[in-house]
Amino acid sequence: MSAAPERTGAGPDARTVLGRVRAHLSPGLALVYGMNGAGAVESHGDGARIVLSDGRSALDFGSYAVTLLGRRHPDVLRAVRGELEAMPVSTRVLANGTTAGFAAELVEYTDPGRLTRVWLGLNGSDAVEAALKLARLATGRTRVVAVEGAYHGKSLGALAATWNRRYRQSLEPLLSGVTHIPADPEAIPGAFAEEDVAAVLVEPVQGEGGVRALPSAFLAALAAAAREHGAFVIADEVQTGLRRCGERALSVAAGLRPDAVLFGKALGGGIQPLSALVATEELYGPLATDPFVHTTTFSGHPLAAAAGSAALRAVEGLAPRGERLAGLMAAGLRRIAQRHAGLVTEVRGQGLLWGVEFGPGGAAGDVLLELSRRGLLVSPCLGQPEVIRLLPPMVATDEEAEEALALLDATCAAVPDEFRSAARNASDTGSGTRDRLPEDGARAGPGGGPGTGAEGAAAARHTEGRTPVPGRGPVR
Repeated sequence: MSAAPERTGAGPDARTVLGRVRAHLSPGLALVYGMNGAGAVESHGDGARIVLSDGRSALDFGSYAVTLLGRRHPDVLRAVRGELEAMPVSTRVLANGTTAGFAAELVEYTDPGRLTRVWLGLNGSDAVEAALKLARLATGRTRVVAVEGAYHGKSLGALAATWNRRYRQSLEPLLSGVTHIPADPEAIPGAFAEEDVAAVLVEPVQGEGGVRALPSAFLAALAAAAREHGAFVIADEVQTGLRRCGERALSVAAGLRPDAVLFGKALGGGIQPLSALVATEELYGPLATDPFVHTTTFSGHPLAAAAGSAALRAVEGLAPRGERLAGLMAAGLRRIAQRHAGLVTEVRGQGLLWGVEFGPGGAAGDVLLELSRRGLLVSPCLGQPEVIRLLPPMVATDEEAEEALALLDATCAAVPDEFRSAARNASDTGSGTRDRLPEDGARAGPGGGPGTGAEGAAAARHTEGRTPVPGRGPVR
């Protein structure tokens, strides 16, 4: 591990920031932020690192998959600054060249000649809402098939397709007609028993659901059934796309021929909020006929479009670097899973999306909190709180990847014995350590989002009433 850098400059006053969060945003958020930062708040960032208000620095392997290009990627910054000087906000009654150019680039990037239409939003939920609305309008049907464990967002339409009851139950009834099925080919025929399905909505890899790659046989069967019954296939790649998992779009690379691919999170280069639906002519038909059937004020925002164009180029340029980092993460996490078999019950992932699952007893929350204190930021999984996600940026160096792995290893070693005993007892009942990492560090299976720090509360609950993990060290 590298030595702690010298503290540089004065950041924002943490007490003031946390006080304002508590008073005007959420007391729960203030508690979580204060715990994660050991009293400090974020100040600025560069590459794979952020600097806290007290001058300490930390590796950012979290940020909910937004910072695939790290912090302040120079090419994206340059593009946004250029657009800021030219036309930062569109008139919305005249065409904008930056937005139109980005749409053309995105079509060529995703599936040239087949997915030819684009709708732009600001976040993943925007793209999901647009896709669901278009599917219902284009088919005249109302029902949607989703998968158990799915996460598609928290706006009312997207939330109906999200599996986790925690976010649904107090808001029901939601959008009617969503059926969730297990990721089992045998469950597919029953979902199409009636000819009323407008679309299937699926993540090739369930990110919030615990970093679980859906079986390729299931994905192929689901897509085939949708086509047979006249339903659209919508691939939610908000988290997995843009080479986060190795491919530009896992669903396209797997031959699923989706009618729409949804991008988000990293699409704005870590600089601007941006999402997109890239669709076939048939699915997009209602919008082609009436462009005002689904609009938002900031759809096609020029600053975001400029960021998106630069991000696509940067991602492709860094693709070889991403492949190398994927191999380093696979090998390192395999070693950690073996070394801490009494605590880590499974490690799974592909590309630059990894999940580490811990045994029962709330160890994952304690590990996440202690990692933050030691200088590694990771993300929890909303649907599987026993899993933490590591989302390294493409710009991380080999040394930074090894540092992150060493921090995780040391934190696991410091976890109290009470957690290890619980995991060991679970192993004795038949749920032992399962290391599903591919032997060569390649992708494991067929090659998908929330966006606020509020989700840290899901992990923080695990720490209530517990003694902090011993061995707290300085944040590097």
